[in-house]
Amino acid sequence: MHAPDGFIDVPVSAAAGVLAAGAIAVSLRGARRELDDPARPGAGGGAERTAPLAGLVAAFIFAVQMLNFPVAAGTSGHLLGGALAAILVGPYTGVLCVSVVLMLQSVLFADGGLTALGVNITTMAITTTVVAYALFRGLVKVLPRSRRSVTAASFVAALVSVPASAVVFTLLYAVGGTTDVSIGKVATAMVGVHVLIGLGEAAITALTVGAVIAVRPDLVHGARGLGQKLKLRVNGELVDAPETAEPVPAAARSPRKVWIAGLVTSLVLAGFVSFYASANPDGLEKVAADHGIDKQAEDHAVADSPLADYGVKDVDDARLSGGLAGVIGVGVTVVAGTGVFWAVRRRRAADERAEDTSPAGTSV
Repeated sequence: MHAPDGFIDVPVSAAAGVLAAGAIAVSLRGARRELDDPARPGAGGGAERTAPLAGLVAAFIFAVQMLNFPVAAGTSGHLLGGALAAILVGPYTGVLCVSVVLMLQSVLFADGGLTALGVNITTMAITTTVVAYALFRGLVKVLPRSRRSVTAASFVAALVSVPASAVVFTLLYAVGGTTDVSIGKVATAMVGVHVLIGLGEAAITALTVGAVIAVRPDLVHGARGLGQKLKLRVNGELVDAPETAEPVPAAARSPRKVWIAGLVTSLVLAGFVSFYASANPDGLEKVAADHGIDKQAEDHAVADSPLADYGVKDVDDARLSGGLAGVIGVGVTVVAGTGVFWAVRRRRAADERAEDTSPAGTSV
């Protein structure tokens, strides 16, 4: 669903860019709290654990986005990732995860226009994350407090987030579209095909969340606080049992094995499985071609880059070229994402130390 340059006019693209920049700024502040490690309270205590995990989520989203799956005759879809990121690492960090992926895809792989970057962040990062996480939190509050409920809620949230993204793109196109087309027909086509894509998104999201919950539920942001308190029967009545300190909290265990498994999975998906992805146009590309939205599409500014179109320049073997590009993309994304989240967490630690040492923070 990466919009190229030329679909949306300059004023609306610029406005979307301002909105995206504001959302990223808010997310940077919110992510400082989300990246706190519950197992290691204190300034900076969890940056070494949580930043790599958030970077891994970004890399996994990059890898899975290379796996276009068929959804209808001549149409394919791919993961957007907002729901998955929000549930695994939190909504603010989730916006940043998907935004990092979109920026790298646009700059390195010529996927999604440079002037359309604000549009793509608005539709694919902000909309999907906000809609999915709001729905997810609402569902887990009314469903039984269990791991299965978290997985089920993630399925529904991911499913709804994709057509929601399509609706937002249609609204942007209604205001700033560069061709004269029937918005009603575009809206119907966009929502219809993206409901189908949403089913694939929901399956991938639920399977991934379920897999992580099965081995390390403490690493899933959306599963925090869902544990039931132990009840004791006293004089015929149920009361909360007194809390006892756990000698080794589950969240204190090293997530290294999960990180390694996730990275290997991402490399295999991007470097090997991606070769078998559907070559059909995705939902937006198909609708654009069918309804004339792509008449004003512009060539990408970095169309001649060494990694354009997810292939390595001058490598003639298609399988090897695509595999190398995928591996490079995963590597760059995990490094860039980890660096961003490490810096965000360190900034919060510095702020906390400054508050502790300031006169206003000194107890009397």
